[in-house]
Amino acid sequence: MNWSVIIPLIIFLVIIFGIGFWSSFHLKKTNNFLQEYFLGSRELGGFILAMTMIATYGSASSFIGGPGAAYTQGLGWVLLAMIQVATGYFVLMILGKKFAIYARKYKAITLIDFLRKRYDNSKWLVLVSAFSIIIFLFSAMAAQWVGGARLISSLTGLTYSSALFIFAIAVLLYVIIGGFRAVAVTDLLQGIVMFVGTLIILIGTIVAGGGIPNIMATLVAENPNLVTPFGHDGGLSPAYVSSFWILVGVGVVALPQVTVRAMSYKNSKAMHRALIIGTIVVGFIMLGMHLTGVFARAVLPGIEVGDTVMPLIAMEVLPPWVAGIVLAAPMAAIMSTVDSLLLLVSSTVVKDVYMNYIKPQASIKEVKRVSFGVTAVLGVLVFIMALSPPNLLIWLNLFAFGGLQATFIWPVIMGLYWQRGNKYGAIASMVVGISSYILIHTYYPNLFGVHTVVFPIVFSLLAFVGFSLLTKQSREEQLSA
Repeated sequence: MNWSVIIPLIIFLVIIFGIGFWSSFHLKKTNNFLQEYFLGSRELGGFILAMTMIATYGSASSFIGGPGAAYTQGLGWVLLAMIQVATGYFVLMILGKKFAIYARKYKAITLIDFLRKRYDNSKWLVLVSAFSIIIFLFSAMAAQWVGGARLISSLTGLTYSSALFIFAIAVLLYVIIGGFRAVAVTDLLQGIVMFVGTLIILIGTIVAGGGIPNIMATLVAENPNLVTPFGHDGGLSPAYVSSFWILVGVGVVALPQVTVRAMSYKNSKAMHRALIIGTIVVGFIMLGMHLTGVFARAVLPGIEVGDTVMPLIAMEVLPPWVAGIVLAAPMAAIMSTVDSLLLLVSSTVVKDVYMNYIKPQASIKEVKRVSFGVTAVLGVLVFIMALSPPNLLIWLNLFAFGGLQATFIWPVIMGLYWQRGNKYGAIASMVVGISSYILIHTYYPNLFGVHTVVFPIVFSLLAFVGFSLLTKQSREEQLSA
């Protein structure tokens, strides 16, 4: 084991646990356990809001899978990844004040809470939403746990399964202890670590490669396509890259783990500050990490598993103790995303299903016990799922992104901006979105050269508008009769 790399990581984890224990005192003192555990009592300021959005969205796929894909594809993948610069802007501008106002008006703690109140307390809408979140976020969580385990395995020499076990225990303990406040405050720390780590590793890789001109010459000599927008084999067509504007740009407003941030801030000043800070920091991190992935090809050619590029290049180009600090960045990204997803799925099970339809009169003590228990069980199930990982976890993560967007994008956006939208349109939109996404992903993954998510989002929009108008008309006819 390389202890000079591992010790900074251990110190980082100790600090994370300290924040979890600090947050647990808020949980004991609060009069509203659910709002504190799942939303941090809606007290996020602008800087913390920006960092928690960045840390939640900037996941293992940004720090492990994304640079790994850039290593394989070249500068074309950097261009594609930079679409994500506008993510925080889209989320807070499209949802923004209106979503926060409705969330407070409805006393909504989760995205499904908002949808249930907006669409006439529809039981079927809640169950379809919960099904979608549980299914697709399992894929997203598995991707993060794979990334965390591969990072620990690369650093320590432990087997993949042993590294996965260590990562699972660490994350589960601190999420169960601290809840959303622990997640938000650690996201602040993790966002800062991600920013600084990106800067250090980018500079280190450029120096090790003999400067940017030398790195570019090496890449051109190996394969001229690596420095074009079209990928190493020309597979990144304009249509495919453009379709990513939906997947990792506009469509991010429909991701439940991101939308919940848009209902947790303190006031409009906090939101405006988060817009500016979030856009700048996301832009820098995405550019820096993906460029590092491409440049690493000139320094360490021949890496076969893309997800190991970042830990290997960090240990190659940086002094061991600096590498340990830098590798806290992907660890931070992974942990902050996992904790958010765990909380989101457990809140779906506890708040949206258990408290609405199984035991509405549950006491606070019972709710606490069920919340902690569900989080622990989910962690074990994801651990089992992550034992058989794919070669590049980014595809698992993007699959989950697409499924959630096809499910939620129109019920959320049209629910805010189109009053004629109703529960029939919302349910139809979700069912059509989920089914068409799984069908196209399974049988027609490259339909017309665009990403799988594009057509399901179009179909779900048509279903939402069509069913809302048809059911409204039929109800008016019944009333007039």
